[in-house]
Amino acid sequence: MIFLQAEQRHSKLFGVEALTWAYTLLTSLFIAVLWPRMDTAVQLLQGRMFVVAGLIGAYLLYIWMPCPATRFLRKLYPLTLLSYWYPDTYEFCRLFPYQDHLFAAADLACFGTQPSLAFSEWLSGKGWSELFHMGYFSYYPMIALTVLAPLFTCRERFDRTAFVVLAAFFLYYLIYLFLPVAGPQYYFCAIGESAARAGEFTPLGHYFASHTDMLPSPGPQGFFHDLIESTQAGGERPTAAFPSSHVGISTLLMLLLWQGNRVLVPFVAPFYIVLCCSTVYIEAHYLVDVFGGLVSGVLFYVLCNKAYDRWAMRATNHLRPDAFGF
Repeated sequence: MIFLQAEQRHSKLFGVEALTWAYTLLTSLFIAVLWPRMDTAVQLLQGRMFVVAGLIGAYLLYIWMPCPATRFLRKLYPLTLLSYWYPDTYEFCRLFPYQDHLFAAADLACFGTQPSLAFSEWLSGKGWSELFHMGYFSYYPMIALTVLAPLFTCRERFDRTAFVVLAAFFLYYLIYLFLPVAGPQYYFCAIGESAARAGEFTPLGHYFASHTDMLPSPGPQGFFHDLIESTQAGGERPTAAFPSSHVGISTLLMLLLWQGNRVLVPFVAPFYIVLCCSTVYIEAHYLVDVFGGLVSGVLFYVLCNKAYDRWAMRATNHLRPDAFGF
């Protein structure tokens, strides 16, 4: 309660705002260093100016009209930017040679085949296709449900949940900036499925810097199949394959639900399982990406919770009794 009162009466940054400022400034520094090699440096910095303008605007609105609604707006705005930050990773990846040949070779060495090709062929019916495409799409409702559920159950957990989710996303994005892996749907499209099946994994270097063709989503047409295919056509990029953030973030979401809204776990768990499988089924990820997502999801859950505890402790230590008229 004291912490909530402090938020209402003080104008210090909230955790999600601090994370967004840090990621914005850090990636702006990366852009400045890589400026001579980046074709889109100006556009990326312009985008960050709009992000900063939004942060400042929400902050000033809260100062002018402090109330629960404007406080919530300050906390919600950074979360709405997640879809903005993802395409950014591609602009960095384009500067470095892609490593898909290593990950495709790892899949073959570990599993004796290419799981991303074999899985959809093994379960090729429309029912299976719709199930796994639905599972892949369920990622987005899972994020919204996990972040917003505390508002209806335990509002004091909203800040922690939002912080942990946003911090984990930023950790994944930082990895993706400098680890170019496009994923099977791009790599196998480039080298040919026959070469992939034969284990001929050609290093493509900077090929994806100017080529973004991808394999069509496997399986017959259907509502969720077409939904995923249209979504990927509009916003997908040859980036962010390893580790799988779909698997990592959804694993982190399950841990957050178990910690704070355990009653929802039995309802969400089936979607989580199908989602993890779907990343390979629709050929978005190598199977090694899935294991990377599982491990990193647990690791980031621990790290981001510890970071939040430190942030909350600092905020509490800044409270003084005279600030509340005591």
